Amino acid sequence: MTMEPMRRSTVVSVELGVLLAVVGGFLDAYSVIGLGGVFANAQTGNVVLLGVGAVRGEWGTAARHIPPIVAFVIGVAVAETLRRPRVAAALRRPARAALVLEILVLIVVGFLPAGVPGGVKVVVIAFVASVQVSTFRTLITWSYNTTMMTGNLRSFSQALYLAIADRDPDSARKTRNFAVIILGFVAGGLIGGWLTLHVGAHAIWVAAGVLVVALGLFVVDERRGA
Repeated sequence: MTMEPMRRSTVVSVELGVLLAVVGGFLDAYSVIGLGGVFANAQTGNVVLLGVGAVRGEWGTAARHIPPIVAFVIGVAVAETLRRPRVAAALRRPARAALVLEILVLIVVGFLPAGVPGGVKVVVIAFVASVQVSTFRTLITWSYNTTMMTGNLRSFSQALYLAIADRDPDSARKTRNFAVIILGFVAGGLIGGWLTLHVGAHAIWVAAGVLVVALGLFVVDERRGA
């Protein structure tokens, strides 16, 4: 049986994972409810809707799903650039740099005038989601996703089965941790949906605030290790 370390780096911690999952759910609800039903995080949904629109000959509807896909690809490129040895050495803390970038972009989105097309905001949010999912990919020792839950549901279900069938303690621990991540995403979706309906465009600042708390976890971890 593998023993868990007493302390882990914040970048792979459950606490950070939950906060990022809350933001992931929040942004999807914000974009679907407030920005015309286009997914900012789940590019699978955009690819499917792109295909559906094309098959129906609704080219305008299909085309509006292309920009967020492109923005997601660009976000991956930015995240990978932040991880490159020279860039990471210059930044010293690339994970924190990614969070700061997310926070600043979401704050700017909240300030955009009402006249700015929703499609522009979706593109920006898709970029942010891409940076997040490409930067934070490990929960303790397992691969996970903070902006889409399909893979996490698979990991949770597999671990739950093994925990019950084999009475495996490692699988039981994995089940608990993935359950928390999934619940965090659901909570983020509920909060994001409610705030978007009642507050409007400025609701996105709440997501930025959650990321500020996530950034604070790194500071707390650093002080504990001092």
